[in-house]
Amino acid sequence: MRAIVQEEPGGPEVLGLAEVERPEPGLLEILVRVHAAGVNPTDWKARARGSSMTGVALPRPGFDVSGVVEAVGPGVTLYEPGDEVFGMPRFPHPAGAYAEYVTAPARHFARKPAGIDHVHAAALPLAALTAWQGLVDTARVRAGQRVLVHAAAGGVGHLAVQIAKARGAYVIGTASEAKHEFVRGLGADEVVDYTKVDFADVVRDVDVVLDAVGGDYGLRSLRTLRDGGVLVSFLSPVGDDVLAAAGKRGIRAGWTLVETDHAGMKEIAVLVEEGRLRAEIDSVFPLEEAAKAHERGETGRTTGKIVLTVAG
Repeated sequence: MRAIVQEEPGGPEVLGLAEVERPEPGLLEILVRVHAAGVNPTDWKARARGSSMTGVALPRPGFDVSGVVEAVGPGVTLYEPGDEVFGMPRFPHPAGAYAEYVTAPARHFARKPAGIDHVHAAALPLAALTAWQGLVDTARVRAGQRVLVHAAAGGVGHLAVQIAKARGAYVIGTASEAKHEFVRGLGADEVVDYTKVDFADVVRDVDVVLDAVGGDYGLRSLRTLRDGGVLVSFLSPVGDDVLAAAGKRGIRAGWTLVETDHAGMKEIAVLVEEGRLRAEIDSVFPLEEAAKAHERGETGRTTGKIVLTVAG
């Protein structure tokens, strides 16, 4: 089968197309013919260091998958050949999603939402699960709460805005002025241009902050939160200075790393089928142009998600 491989750490140029052996599904695994693969920041970060977050060498990148079940391994009753599925298999361990086929445990996937194509489905798993787990599992967002979403036009952010609205929250997003119309179209009640004002000076009394930016955003975000609120960081562990300041006000602050989640994927599929969640596609590249997809992503100017097409 065709797959994108890399033999050493480096820039996008280390990604190349090669013929590799097609995997076979093991016990409780399925073999999926990949139709599309999502591209995420964790992909190019792993490419640059040459290993996954677990330190395992990463000869084949990619985590997000949408495709069709080709075969099932022993013990699998959840799916059968021909079923359309999407998921984030094996994360944070290497999944090798930039390929024509992948194998993984059956419950690392969910049934692809009806009514969307594989490109839009492949854009969802990692980013949507990150938003879902941050908002629902960690912050326990409920109707009537005020939620601040940083980088609201980004891969995680634009899905977080929609999920928060679906939970009944009042949503404030930060984005550059050129992306305000897009963010409002997602359902945001307010949008703040972080390039012109300090969001911490104009946003107040929020219950939950989702920080997908990092740096000093965590400490500054505390100024926007009510006492007893929740600060969720997606990029890195929260610093001791933030934890100390948060603790004095009863604010729960922490870092969450996305997990493979069959139940969460099913909830995301329901939101999609109900028309309350959609992935914005920034750009689409064929499998053999994975390097160009990474170049696009590393510009930091994308709106929504980048996707690779693999099979028709």
